[in-house]
Amino acid sequence: SICLCICSYWDDVLMPLTAIKIAVPYTLFVVISTVINISSQMLSIWLYKGPYSVEFSILIGTTVGLPLCYILEKRYIFNSTSQNLLHNGKLFVFYSAMGVITTPIFWGTEYALHLIYDLDFMRYVGGIIGLAAGFYVKCQLDKKYVFVNRINEVQL
Repeated sequence: SICLCICSYWDDVLMPLTAIKIAVPYTLFVVISTVINISSQMLSIWLYKGPYSVEFSILIGTTVGLPLCYILEKRYIFNSTSQNLLHNGKLFVFYSAMGVITTPIFWGTEYALHLIYDLDFMRYVGGIIGLAAGFYVKCQLDKKYVFVNRINEVQL
């Protein structure tokens, strides 16, 4: 009973520290990814100003940031290792699928501000807001469905 109380106490003390150890690098990765995404969009718009240039730039920004996010989150946030190349490929596909679920948050916010204000600056503000919200939801999905250790779950 005393051990249970002490262990419970230490769980309460250590949990916030663990959350901080995850939140700080995750926030840094979100900032890096957002800068890469928005920069890629700006470059895309600079290179191509034709029909659907806004839509194309949003797609480019999303595509450029995805592999980097996967590598950083897999390694530093979820401390996940792949069993082999095939397993890594499956994880990446599943990680990407979770992104398909959250991408409408980002794209919708960015495109809505584009339609409302018709200014590049406001579209990028919408992109930043949408990315922040989308990253939060995606982290929750990844934690629950992508980077889980199925063997440990069965043994518990």
